[in-house]
Amino acid sequence: MVSYRIFDEYCDLYDKWYLENRVIAENEVRAVGRLLRPGLSLEIGVGTGYFAWRLGVDLGVDPARRPLLKARSRGVDVVQAFGEKLPFGSGVFDNVLLILTLSFLEKPLMVLEEAWRVLRKGGSIIVCTVPRDSVWGRYYEELRREGKSVFFKYARLYSLREVEELMERAGFKIEEYSATLSSLEPIREEPSPIPSRRGFVCIRGVKQ
Repeated sequence: MVSYRIFDEYCDLYDKWYLENRVIAENEVRAVGRLLRPGLSLEIGVGTGYFAWRLGVDLGVDPARRPLLKARSRGVDVVQAFGEKLPFGSGVFDNVLLILTLSFLEKPLMVLEEAWRVLRKGGSIIVCTVPRDSVWGRYYEELRREGKSVFFKYARLYSLREVEELMERAGFKIEEYSATLSSLEPIREEPSPIPSRRGFVCIRGVKQ
């Protein structure tokens, strides 16, 4: 099954995670927000719009219809579209965000290249990931192997270097990091600029 259909089928279950894990979710929101710059923003793989809603992102795209309806109910402007073929002109956005989206893409490089196209020169891309070798990466890999997650069954977790290499191949210069979730415990954390030993890492790249 194509991964986006899982999010369509289990939309409510997916969104429920944010309600049941508020401390962890808020840690992640702060980590993303630390890198977000002023200007027109697009989230690719917006899902139910939790991050876009919390961060004031202007527009979101996703191929899954039911999550988009939830995002719209949160006040997020949305378009049903695939990240591989964005329905926008070139050089439109100041920021593009992919929050855990990369792990669920069949053609991640193509999506990053599309993100590069729609960004203005000097614009920022923020790619957030769960590093495969982090405590959270190992936890999700275990869930996947044991068939205990309907979502991570279809995910591919990357090392931090693999994500950086994909971003660089798409034409971005890596600028800075914002990371959180140093353990599996739900404790409040401020984002760190040092990505090592963190389970949720955001990388900001720039279109030069």
